[in-house]
Order: sequence, then structure tokens, then C-alpha cells
Amino acid sequence: MPHLPALISDLALILVLAGFVSLLFKKLRQPLVLGYIVAGFLAGKHMPYMPSVADTSSVETWSQLGVVFLMFTLGLEFSFKKIMRQGVRPPLTAILVMYCMLALGNGVGLLFGWSAMDCLFLGGMLAMSSTTIIFKALGDLGLMQSKFAPKVLSVLVLEDILGILLMVILSGVAVSQKLEGGALVSSLLDLGFLLVLWFVVGMFVIPTFLRLTKRMMNAETLLIFSVACCFLLVVYADAVGYSTALGAFMMGSIFAETVEAERISRIVSPVKDLFGAIFFVSVGMLVDPAILVEYWLPILVITLSILLGQAVLGSLSFLLTGHSLKMSVQCGFTLAQVGEFAFIIASMGISMGVTGRFLYPVIVAVSIITTFLTPYMIRAAQHMVLPAVTLRLPAKLRKDNTPSGPWRRLLTALAIQVSVYFVLAYTTILVVGSPVLVVARGLFGHWPGNIMAGVLATLAASPFIRPIVMRKNHSEEWKTIARLGRGSRTLLNVTLVLRFLIAVMLIYSVFDYLSPYRYYWHLLASAIVVLLICASRRIKLVSRRLEEMFRRNLAAREEALPGSEAELDAFAELMSDGDEAGEAPIQLRHIAVRSVHPFCGKSLRSSRLREDFGCQVVGMEQGDAGLNMPDADYIIKEGDTLWLVGNKSNLWKLIMKR
Repeated sequence: MPHLPALISDLALILVLAGFVSLLFKKLRQPLVLGYIVAGFLAGKHMPYMPSVADTSSVETWSQLGVVFLMFTLGLEFSFKKIMRQGVRPPLTAILVMYCMLALGNGVGLLFGWSAMDCLFLGGMLAMSSTTIIFKALGDLGLMQSKFAPKVLSVLVLEDILGILLMVILSGVAVSQKLEGGALVSSLLDLGFLLVLWFVVGMFVIPTFLRLTKRMMNAETLLIFSVACCFLLVVYADAVGYSTALGAFMMGSIFAETVEAERISRIVSPVKDLFGAIFFVSVGMLVDPAILVEYWLPILVITLSILLGQAVLGSLSFLLTGHSLKMSVQCGFTLAQVGEFAFIIASMGISMGVTGRFLYPVIVAVSIITTFLTPYMIRAAQHMVLPAVTLRLPAKLRKDNTPSGPWRRLLTALAIQVSVYFVLAYTTILVVGSPVLVVARGLFGHWPGNIMAGVLATLAASPFIRPIVMRKNHSEEWKTIARLGRGSRTLLNVTLVLRFLIAVMLIYSVFDYLSPYRYYWHLLASAIVVLLICASRRIKLVSRRLEEMFRRNLAAREEALPGSEAELDAFAELMSDGDEAGEAPIQLRHIAVRSVHPFCGKSLRSSRLREDFGCQVVGMEQGDAGLNMPDADYIIKEGDTLWLVGNKSNLWKLIMKR
């Protein structure tokens, strides 16, 4: 009889313990994430009175899958468009929070007399909260639809992105003992290049593919396709040296803009729950009572520093960026813990030989303690009674009502369009030119092959090169500025010349690589080619079609919703006068119908949703079917998803009935 693999018996132990402990914590009305951590401690090697996991390396691999699925589902709940609508608040808040916690970590290290590198790396570990753990805690507490949750998640995502830069800074300082500005700028540009490329290409490809295969996409095939795309970007992110969690999140955020986002979230949810449970169990397995005893004082001080630091400095950061006092406290208390990024930074310091080995077990213990306390911190903030205080941002940051408004709008639009189209053009040149060059040289010889590769790469990139020069030249902002006088028109022409030079340098890179002539001939030929591209009506038509397809894909989800979620959000913000302390009178939310809902099994006509809850049904999803508007005699069944419009308090009553 074949021997049972250790992985299967380990999973049996983990899931049995997680199941029983989660039921106990559910009965005690405690967050499930805490139960999973307790189950992990019981299954770990540090608990001598229970059977323990034999193959810890396999469990760690499965836990990494949990991080991938948690970040993917987080991306499905996230929208870059919503962050853009929030303006400068999320990035300003993320930078302030990270800077405050970085300084606090340095101070704690100096208090214990640790080395400069230990202090610096400790500050880096404390600077970032765990997106996965906070996301899970908010879900367990039923607060994902609360008003402060999107603010926290926006800051957490930006922290993850800034955390990659922080790791570059720390590694650079560890090697050279000083901050290399050039390496930092290069890393920032590389990261920005990849993020733009992933998102823009994803929004071209994914929604279009889903639209073409809609009739064939049942729940099973949609699950396979979405998970395949997720792991494809995870593998690519790891190959280019970035976090796998970042790749999973980016793919989730791409799917979040599609009309299938709700279906994908629903069918991936059980997989996420399974692997997410294994991840949190693996965190609990790291609990070592001996380490807690040996380093009890540093662990205690660092834990208190995180709790008090985020509660005070984190809340103050949100308050200074224009959020209400109540929301600032809720956000600050929610961030009061550290997570998996701290483990990565600690491992990096040890592998480079610049930090003491004691930092890793200390930060693991701190992470587990703060993870355990996170739900209680979130709950504590919900019950605080605070005055309605809001610090307004300066008018220039809140509204576009200054004389420089047209300039700011134009320059912002130009910066975005040049960055996006430059990334697309450069990537197209590389993707098309490299394989074509190899094939063409093999078929036609060296120089004829070079000519063919150069022509094809230039033609392929031309729909992206033209908008760099020509977009926004006839916009309302451009016309308004041109009427201000000769000086303004001169500055407009300067922006045009700069964009022309950027386009020339793209073509020059092709000629300089493939042609044997001197650089000035390459520059002249590049300028002529750019002028021909700008004058071509066919290239203009192709470019506009591609841009229209991208816009249609980006707006597909909102257009599929009755009433348009964006319009309802804008109306709610308008009615509350943009004041986060006020309650928006109308919101759009969706709920999954459960047997506990009083209207389950009744028709829409007799459901009394309007009379008892003050909510109006504006759409419904059933199984694999898309969004539609049912008639009044439709029977509401368990498992249906209802889209409702109503005020926050009424919607909250329905959402909390689980």
C-alpha cells in the first residue's frame, strides 16, 4: 500500500484544527483570522501536546498561494479610478504614515542601543502595515462596505508600492552606507514603467477577450481563466524582481474594471477562503514561546510603539490630509500592525549581513501579536465618540478654481498621456523588433533583416508615437491658454517641441541600433519619420480606435450598472458637499441574498425592501447570468446578488444581516 504523502496529512491536521477553532471563535463572535492563528500555534512544532505539521516547507508554499489569492481578491475590490478621484490625499497620507513610522522605528532601535543598520531596518519594518491581514480583518468584521475602508485600502496599496522603493533604498544604504539618488530614481522609473504597462495592456486585452468569449464563459471556465491570468502576472512580477503579491493585486485591479468583476469575486471567494486560512495558520505556526520570553522587552516596546504610533501618528496623518477626525482615528487604528513585508525586509537585512539575527524572530512575534490585536483596534475605533473636526486641504489641492487651472489640467493630462504612450511605444518596439530581427536576419541576411525589423517595429509603434505629439493640441484647455497672449502661446509651443523630441528619441533608438550611419543622420531620419507619422490619416484613425477601445473597456463596468456607479458616487459626494464627516444621502451597494434575509423567497413586489429598509432594487445577478433588471414578480432566491440604492444607514442594516 503506498505511503500517504506528508503534505496530505499536514493539510488534514491544519484544516481540522482551523475548522474547529474557527467554529469556536465564530461562537464567541471573534474574528476568524484570530482563530486561524491559534490553530496554527496548536499545529506548530512549539506545541508539544498536539500533533504537529511534519512538512513545514510545503505548508509555507501553500501559504504563499494564500497571499496570492488574498491580494487578487483585494485587487477585485479596488479601483485605480476611485484613487484618482480622491486626488492627492491617498499618496500624501501614505507618505506621511510611512515617514512617521520609519522615524519611530529608528527611535526605538536607538533606545535599545542597537546599531545604525538595525535601527534603519527596524524603521522599514514598522513603516508598512499588512494589506492581506487588514483586508481579512475588515471582511470578518463586516466593515468592507464602511466609509473608511476604501481610504485605508488605498493607503495600504500605495504603501505596498512605496515599500518596493523602500527595499531598494535599504539595500542601497546597506551596500554603500549612503543613499544613492540615482538608484532610487531608476527603481522608481522601472516600477512606474511596469505598473503602467501591466494596467494599460491588461485593460486592452482582458476586457476585450471576456467580451468575445462571453457566451462560452461559465463559472468553471471563468474561474480557470481569471486564476490563470493572476498566476501569469505573479510569475512575471517575480521574474522581474518584484513582489508576487504586487503581481496578484495588479491582475485583480485589472479584472475589477471589467463587467465580470462581481462574478469573478464570487467564484474565487471559496478558493481564497481556503488558501487564506492556510496562510494565517502558517503565521500562527511561527509563534515560539521561548522567543517571546527571551526578547519580551523589545517585543513589548515595539508592539506598543506600533499600536500607539499608528493610533496617534497614523490618525494625525489622515487628519492632516483633509479627513474628518472620526475617519482619521478609524483609519489610524486599523493600520496598527505589521505584516509580511516586515519579514521580507528582515530576511534581506540578514542575508546581506548588515543586521542582527535577533530582528527576525522579534518582528515575527510583534507581527503575530499586532495581528491578534488588529480586530480589537478596529472595533475600539468604531465605538469612539469624537467631535466633528475636519482640517481642510488648501484650495489649490481641493479644487481647480485658480487662474492656473487650465495650465494645471493641461500639464497633468500631457504628463499622463506622454508617460502611457511612451511606455506602450517603447514596449512595442522591443516586443516586435527583437523577434522580427532574429527571423529577418536568418531569412534575408544582416542588413536587409535590419531594415525589415526597423520598418515593422516603427509601424507597430506608430499608433502610440503619434498621440505623444498630437494629443491635446486642440483641447479646450489649449485654446483657453492660447487666448491669454503671446507668452502663453510660446509656452504651449515649448510643450509641443518637447513632446516632438520624445517621439524622435523613440524612433532614434531603432535607427541607432540597426543602422551603421552617424548619429546626426539618425536624428534627421527620425525627425522626418515622426513628421510623416503625425501627418498620416491612417495612423491617426488606428490610434483613435485603440484609444476608444481602451476607454470603452475602462468604462464597461460602470456603463453596465443601471444608474452608473460613478454618477451615483458623484451625486452622493455632491449632496454631502464633499465633507467626509457628512453622510452621503444615496449610495450604490450590492448584497448576496442569504436565508436570514426577511425577503428571501419572496417576490420583489412583496419583499417590502422599499417600505422596511428604504432601498430600491436597481439590478440583480443570478448564478452565471449577467446583470439585469427583474420584474416585480421575480422570486428572490438565496445566492442571488441584489444591487440596491439607498442611504448608508438603511443599506448597512441589510449588509449586516449575514
